[in-house]
Amino acid sequence: MTATSPLMPTYVPSAVTFVRGRGTELWDAEGHRYLDFLCGLGVTSLGHAHPAMAEAVCAQVRTLEHVSNLFATEVGVEVARTLDRLLGGGGQVFFANSGAEANECALKLARKWGGRGRHVVISAYGSFHGRTLATLHATGQPAKHEAFQPLPEGFRHVAWCDLAALEAAIDPTVVAVLLEPVQGEGGVNPATPEYFQGVRRICDERRLLLMVDEIQTGLGRTGAWFGFQHFGIRPDVVTLAKALGNGMPIGACWARAEVAGTFVPGDHGTTYGGQPLATAAARAVLTTMEAEDAPARAAAAGRRLARGLQALPGVRSVRGIGLLLAAELAAGQSRPVVAEALTRGLVVNAVTSSAVRLAPPLLVSDDEIDEALAILAAVLPR
Repeated sequence: MTATSPLMPTYVPSAVTFVRGRGTELWDAEGHRYLDFLCGLGVTSLGHAHPAMAEAVCAQVRTLEHVSNLFATEVGVEVARTLDRLLGGGGQVFFANSGAEANECALKLARKWGGRGRHVVISAYGSFHGRTLATLHATGQPAKHEAFQPLPEGFRHVAWCDLAALEAAIDPTVVAVLLEPVQGEGGVNPATPEYFQGVRRICDERRLLLMVDEIQTGLGRTGAWFGFQHFGIRPDVVTLAKALGNGMPIGACWARAEVAGTFVPGDHGTTYGGQPLATAAARAVLTTMEAEDAPARAAAAGRRLARGLQALPGVRSVRGIGLLLAAELAAGQSRPVVAEALTRGLVVNAVTSSAVRLAPPLLVSDDEIDEALAILAAVLPR
């Protein structure tokens, strides 16, 4: 984009324009090939142009495109049932268009469930929950708040993985705790089982909702269907997006039935959420992921990638779970490394000034992992 671009300047101008993708590969307008180890920020977990998804969307657009949520569609109900099954059953789903909207649904549901005067949601510093005004305030990154003050009230932030700080922040106005199993945008910071189990205990004791943001971690990326499953707990509310549509805009908010039942007709809505094209894509994604055992694929590929990263000179440490990883470099090195990797055909991103995030498709091959590691080895400072 240039100064005369018709697009608002909300992103740094990119030197690369992608025109085609297949699996883990991308091609730019000049015909250069790249390995996509970012997946559109954790979205294309089945890779680009997956035939099952392409065929599903093409068939759906020839059948039924949109009828609004005043009417039911078969495909939407089917996807909701599949998500409920994967989440352990006993819940209900609201479909949205994005992760931020899924979190908005969760926040409204918590407020309705808590009742007037019991509306505060606690989240963690370093978290990321969206860019609407409410989800921006839920995001525990104060620097992102300042330009948009005053933000909606009802949000409180505490130190990440600190149970004492969480307990100290609870008062009678608190209704819920909102956490990511791995803080993706905050630097790929995994939680621990002890922390999530402690949060679950506190929520049970204080009658708070435990809401888990699985927008980046959900649907196999961490080596389990959902990141919270590594920690031996069950949430009250789970939000999803990104991988659910593999590029088609769709988000979802799942809640236990007794919580979901707090909503009545008119409390929440959406024009496009759960419309047939998006849910047809989601149905194809979920069917393919189950057939491929995507969580097991991600776990195995993640082990190979993590071992390879740890062996690279210049990598100080590796953190993350499954195929959501960060390679920690020296301070200030991540952006130059990411830029040089792009020139050599590898798409990754600098999630902090010292950390490079890697989130390739869950079906990435061993050869593709080895090729990406070779590119990083060539660009990392010695």
